Amino acid sequence: MHQTVKILNIQQVTHNVRRYVLEKPAGYRFEPGQATELSLDEEGWRDKKHPFTFTALNDWDDLEFTIKSYFNTGGDGMTERLFGYGPGQKLVLRDPWGTITYKGPGTFIAGGAGVTPFIAILRQLHKDGKLAGHRLIASNRKAEDIILRDEFEAMEGLEVTWTVTDEPNATGVLHERIDEAFLKRHVRDISQNFYLCGPDPMVADLKAALGGLGAKAEALTWEKP
Repeated sequence: MHQTVKILNIQQVTHNVRRYVLEKPAGYRFEPGQATELSLDEEGWRDKKHPFTFTALNDWDDLEFTIKSYFNTGGDGMTERLFGYGPGQKLVLRDPWGTITYKGPGTFIAGGAGVTPFIAILRQLHKDGKLAGHRLIASNRKAEDIILRDEFEAMEGLEVTWTVTDEPNATGVLHERIDEAFLKRHVRDISQNFYLCGPDPMVADLKAALGGLGAKAEALTWEKP
């Protein structure tokens, strides 16, 4: 099922990430961590489906998506064209789907925009006062790429670890790649739940590394096709 919804507001989050607030159809619901497929409501684009994660909570009046824009696509990229949209223009919204759902306290490991499925989960836990015992580890190229840094750092009970790979002089962050050696140094409890999201090669490497360190397969959650 699909329906058109209006863009209500757009805000800049980082230099290439924006917050899009959309109309919420009556009765529309999703689980924190889930996604949907959006399309641009214009000729030639309505059948081009692109997955985006909900970053709002279900009790909000509107829908929210936190979307990274990719440029230099020759005009063929959905996020590049979406960057030119403004409030009042419309998108095509479809049903929710996804396998990144909350299973209990643990560590969330993200690469770049892979943090977006975790936003609603952590926001819900924060709203419910249940963030104690959770940790977010996020890797980005540069400190300016970190999504919602101030919000995450202000969440009471959430332990946050940032690492950047291409900015050796950045302060307040680590300068390490998230690999097996990183996990050995920085993860104290390998028996906990792990939530993984990022580029496919990163997720595959993390699954292998965590498995090699003794994490149980059922404790690993990632987006499955």
